[in-house]
Amino acid sequence: MKAGIPRETYPGERRVALTPGNVQALQKAGLDLVLEQGAGDAAGFTDEEYRSRNVAIAASRGAVFEQAEILLQVRTAGANPAHGGDDIAALRADQVVVGMGDPLTSFDTTSALAAKGATSFALELLPRITRAQSMDVLSSMATVAGYKAVLLAASTSPRMFPMMMTAAGTITAARVFVIGAGVAGLQAIATARRLGAKVEAYDVRPAVKEQIESLGARFVELPLETGDAEDRGGYAVAQDEAFYRRQRDLLSKVVAASDVVITTAAIPGKTSPVLVTGDMVSAMQPGSVIVDLAAERGGNCELTEADATVERDGVTIVGPTNLAATVPYHASQMYSKNVATFLVHLIKDGQLQLDLGDEITRDTLVTRDGDVVNERVRQAMGLVAAGAPGVKES
Repeated sequence: MKAGIPRETYPGERRVALTPGNVQALQKAGLDLVLEQGAGDAAGFTDEEYRSRNVAIAASRGAVFEQAEILLQVRTAGANPAHGGDDIAALRADQVVVGMGDPLTSFDTTSALAAKGATSFALELLPRITRAQSMDVLSSMATVAGYKAVLLAASTSPRMFPMMMTAAGTITAARVFVIGAGVAGLQAIATARRLGAKVEAYDVRPAVKEQIESLGARFVELPLETGDAEDRGGYAVAQDEAFYRRQRDLLSKVVAASDVVITTAAIPGKTSPVLVTGDMVSAMQPGSVIVDLAAERGGNCELTEADATVERDGVTIVGPTNLAATVPYHASQMYSKNVATFLVHLIKDGQLQLDLGDEITRDTLVTRDGDVVNERVRQAMGLVAAGAPGVKES
């Protein structure tokens, strides 16, 4: 079988799905590889690096789609509203697509992939189990986003982060407040601490207190009653509006006292909860900065605009939606390792073999044989639940 790596066409996307360092793993699994010319350039990987590893270089995107039986992408059609339709038009019914596809919200695209007859996998649906950790693209990209969010805040803020003793006097450390202590939040905490900031953090899940404190930050405890704070995958569970209203009231004092607020609270497939209101922003000191990593789903700050910088009452609110693409070299390396490990999991004796009794395969498979087969996606689309997964198929 042949796997193809086309150039990413989503605006501003600089990552590549497979880097030269992971080529050998797929070749050992029995795959030949073809790369669209220049696909790795924006991430810092030249065609010559791929060619030296026996990867064929195709002169056009169309040639990759024609030659490859498996397509490896960072953003498949569902996560590429600008040009995803072109990819669907170029697909054959027997092709396999692997990447991030946003299937829990991109229903039209998911239906179009099914109608085309393509077999598609959405890597953001990987179960959070030990066996899948080395394939977890969400955690990898969240690590990059959490790191870059702090650098973005530091470059935007009129204050320096560390405490300094200077001939001109003492500079006090900046106060950074991180809301949400998932992978992105924990990386933001670690990065802000390394820069010398005084860091506080909050998460609806009490279990993360130890992780926050282990990084040198103070855990902000709020007297709130919650139901289930996290699902079986470790993600925060959405709460009702009364909970969020009380939460905002309690968070307001911490937000007002912070120089930088980084919000990361996102619920997969749902609108992000509003945790910072316009009134809370107005209570912050002029020059304060909010970096909202939940901007793609509406944002945790009421004033956030996706991929825009907003200023209100002297406070700057930044709403990036694709920070991982701004660190494309290492983000691509991490993503590539995830996708290569996932693909090797599916390949046996050089051929794609789908064991639908396996949780990793079953949970990520979205479309197959002309239908949407993923139960979680079908429920989100309002379709009748798919039948129970069968036994091993090839």
